[in-house]
Amino acid sequence: MGQQFDTKDEVFKPEIKKVPDFKFGSSVANVFDDMVNRSVPFYGEMQRMIAEQAADLATENSCIYDLGCSTGTTMIGMNTMVDESVTFVGIDDSLPMLDKCREKLDEAGITRPVRMEVADLNQCVNIQNASVVVLCLTLQFVRPIYREKLIRTVYEGLNKGGALILIEKILAEESSFNREFIKYYYNYKRRNSYSELEISQKREALENVLIPYKLSENISLLRDIGFNHCEVFFKWYNFAGITAIKK
Repeated sequence: MGQQFDTKDEVFKPEIKKVPDFKFGSSVANVFDDMVNRSVPFYGEMQRMIAEQAADLATENSCIYDLGCSTGTTMIGMNTMVDESVTFVGIDDSLPMLDKCREKLDEAGITRPVRMEVADLNQCVNIQNASVVVLCLTLQFVRPIYREKLIRTVYEGLNKGGALILIEKILAEESSFNREFIKYYYNYKRRNSYSELEISQKREALENVLIPYKLSENISLLRDIGFNHCEVFFKWYNFAGITAIKK
């Protein structure tokens, strides 16, 4: 079962006559930590894996960018493991998410330099002096037409030897597996006390918002941009993590 949080995710619990597209507004920001832990298998382990890799890959006086930083869980996880000279830069297009992020960073007592920026990753984002860039369940929400531009911006903003840590929801390589993997995934959500109505309504809300690629398509995108060193570090049915190094 997922970790318990004070504010329980009940966004899709009431029946909604016409389900709108999913947005990271205040109603989601207030319950996001519970939502993501009950909706993403091994989310806590993903965060630990990001942090320990970042600790090895970050260089002194550089920056770590968390693109789509949401409520700041990734930065908090990295904080005790990454050299204190490293500046954290959290970027998100949702003001409610950034407000919750600032609140959590303050509660965690983080004293290192931290910058918070509002930016739409479908548009221009500025990345400089980066030793690590994290895209944790974020690229899937960027419109496919803009993904190559974003990854190129990341690549160009990384220092030599820098790394992109990417975690995504994915499609199966063989389409015949997709149905089964989705079934197993919804079973996971059921085990974490989501009702059939909640699962159905959230699926409908995400249908035109979260667009997953195959794992091979994500790796091809990275390699085409210039990341010649890519490795899968996590895989669970329709979720995967990739580390890509700029040599």
